[in-house]
Amino acid sequence: MADKHPASRYDATMENSLGQSLDTLLRQARLRIDPVDAEWLLAHALGRPRSWVYAHGDDVIDPASRARYETLVERRAAGEPVAYLTGTRGFWTLELQVTPDTLIPRVETELLVELALARLPKDSAWCVADLGTGSGAVALALASERPLARVLATDASAQALVVARNNADAAGVRNVTFSSGDWCRALGDERFDLIVSNPPYLATDDPHRGIGDLRFEPESALYSGIDGLDAIRTIVRDSRAHLLPGGWLLLEHGCDQGGAVRDLLHAAGFEKVATQRDLEQRERVSLGRAWR
Repeated sequence: MADKHPASRYDATMENSLGQSLDTLLRQARLRIDPVDAEWLLAHALGRPRSWVYAHGDDVIDPASRARYETLVERRAAGEPVAYLTGTRGFWTLELQVTPDTLIPRVETELLVELALARLPKDSAWCVADLGTGSGAVALALASERPLARVLATDASAQALVVARNNADAAGVRNVTFSSGDWCRALGDERFDLIVSNPPYLATDDPHRGIGDLRFEPESALYSGIDGLDAIRTIVRDSRAHLLPGGWLLLEHGCDQGGAVRDLLHAAGFEKVATQRDLEQRERVSLGRAWR
């Protein structure tokens, strides 16, 4: 039986004429990739907002834009994430640069931001650390919402920190500084009112490994030991020395890890330990407060 979506050449399914309309091009691309992805990539190839594409479906695409789009569709059909193809991903109120050196920000992580903001006074210069900042998504979201706060964004990847700094500059966020290092080692002898982290929490043998976007994202930002908790253990163990009395530690984790993370927080002497669920009612963020 013939393959429904032949992968040899994208233009094998297309008309040879260079006078195709946007609607025609989209119909053909939707046979190979997710329809929403097809729309985002066409908008990117044209340098236009997605809404513009909807309103100009009868427009004829120029050869250069068509060639760009064909290449993007080929790469997406091979599995490359849309965020890496366009170089951007929206998170919170920000449009962030992302590269294969950074994890792609996900909407689930906005819960971590919400819970941190609920504990960050608007009128105080609290000190905040974001461990493993990647693209800077969490650090910049917090800093943009709390301009009096002083936020330190850390990462062990020098390449990721370059992306995070670029995002801070592009967003005009000035109350963020950056430090290179592995988890709490990047904090020196500083102490904070609040520490947040979205660390790697997938097990090394996770069944989703090698599937979808995970194939292209940095493994160091995804996988953390046999049970996925190695990084979280390290952060829980070391963060107490970097929290002020009454300071909070907030950790994103996998939906089946809430109980284990709560146990780690209790064992380390944190109080008010709890886990919050995301919009799909999955345990997503656990937190605890250092003794006063």
